[in-house]
Formats: sequence, structure tokens, C-alpha cells
Amino acid sequence: MEIGFIGLGNMGGPMSRRLVEAGHQVTVFDARKDAMETLTKLGATAARSVADVADRVETVMTSLPSLDIGFQVAAGENGLIRGNRIKRYVDLSTTGSRAAIKTAEVMKQRGIIQIDCPVSGGVAGAEKGTLAVMASGPKEEVEHVRSALEVFGKVFYCGDQPGMAQSMKLANNFLSATGMAASSEAIAMGVKAGLDPNLMCDVINAGSGMNTATTQKFPRAVLPGTFDYGFGMALMVKDVRLFLSEAESFGIPIEVAQAVGRLWEKALAEHGPESDFTELAKTVEKGANVQMRSKKK
Repeated sequence: MEIGFIGLGNMGGPMSRRLVEAGHQVTVFDARKDAMETLTKLGATAARSVADVADRVETVMTSLPSLDIGFQVAAGENGLIRGNRIKRYVDLSTTGSRAAIKTAEVMKQRGIIQIDCPVSGGVAGAEKGTLAVMASGPKEEVEHVRSALEVFGKVFYCGDQPGMAQSMKLANNFLSATGMAASSEAIAMGVKAGLDPNLMCDVINAGSGMNTATTQKFPRAVLPGTFDYGFGMALMVKDVRLFLSEAESFGIPIEVAQAVGRLWEKALAEHGPESDFTELAKTVEKGANVQMRSKKK
């Protein structure tokens, strides 16, 4: 399949690479030339601009870091809507349902079908092709690109309306954010009581408290003190904010979510947008006056 791919960052880079390696004809664009060169060396074709991508292929995928950038790429002055060949727009970013609906309406005016397709599983999942791929849009259009989406991981069809997959992604990421926040506080309490944080993770992972923070994030990035899991603090805070906004718009009680959101905002203020999201544990450590690290053998 001929596919355009825009946004070759931490997630988009490995996803576009997997498309090339699977035999798809991929045309790429990114503001960073070095990111494009990495893909062209593998067999992708470099485009001159966003609109150029949409002039060359019928199916364009994007993986972008913010709502503003996403909307400009899709519907801006030199966006995808200016392309002459594009027929379907597959957005792999996390934007929230309201932004997805807005973009879909603009795309529809130009005869372009939008498929919301946020993914979950982090950089490791993008590298290995083990992401959860959530898709919403006309079912026949999702089926048309299913073989390409399956290169990224397991595909879940969420519904035919714009934004449905986005709502699913926000629910998932809120739970991920909550697990990281709650695990940080729980393990900090145990360390304060004299427990070994490695032992705590082992026990939790054998019991009912197991979650992705204790099985993956703590062992890989917090306990060794590397804080290099590969997902940015600003991106996680963006997703939490989107969840809070969407839940509030639906009239959902968000007592837990508001508390989680406050902790993530505090971590963002302390460590900055470019920090790794696992550095939230440092914020908890600071407040508890403990350090959650593996003991040197």
C-alpha cells in the first residue's frame, strides 16, 4: 500500500520504519531532516512538505505531539487538505474526541475520510509492533487500512463516529497515569517504612495491586534511577488534561482524576516538559523525603 507518514518522533519513527520493513511504499515528512534521512536510508521516499505528501498518496498517517500542530498539519494553510490525491487521513496522535470531531468536519468538506487511530504501548510497543491500535471511522475505510495498522499491533475497532477511538485512548491513558501516580505514593510509603522497593514491586506484581507502573516503569526507569522510559512528561500531562476536560464535559464525577491531575501538574512544573514522565516519582520522593532505588549489590 502507498502510505504517507508525517511526524517521525519517538512513536512515529519506529511506526513508519515498521511500515517500510513490511513492504509498504512510504512517503515521509518531518520538520527534522535527520529524521527523514533515517527513513529514506531504509527505503522510504522524502516529501518536501505536508501538502506534498497529500499530493502523492491517498492514505496519510500522522503521529504528532500536540493538538495545535495536529490541526495545522491536517487543516492549516499548507496542510493535508491542500493535497490533490489524499482520500483518507489516519491520525495516530492523541487529541481527544472534540478535536477529532472538529478535524473530521473540516476534512469532510474536502472529501477526505478521517480515521481516528490513537495507539497505546509506548516506544517499546512501537518498536516491537505490539501496540494497542484503537480505530474509529467508517468501517469499510478502517478495513481498507487494517493490514497497515496491524504492522503496529493489535487493532480494535471502536465505532463509526469521529472521536470514539480518542475517548477510548483517554480512558486508557488516564488509568496509566493513575497507576504511575498511585504506585509512586504506595512504594514511597513502603520505603519510608523500611521496605526494599524491589521487593515491593515483586510482591505487588504477584498480587492484586499489579499495574504497568510496577511491572514495567519502576523496574526499567525508577528503581535504577535512569528515568529514561521514553515518553515525555508534557505528553502525559496533555493526555491527563484531555481526559479531565472530556470527562467533565460528559458530567462524569472526577474526584480521583482531579487529584491525579494535580500531581502530574506539579511534576511538570518541577521537571519540565522535556523530562521523562517517570520523573513524577521524583516529585513523590521529594515530598516524602525518601528515594526509591534498587540497592547496590
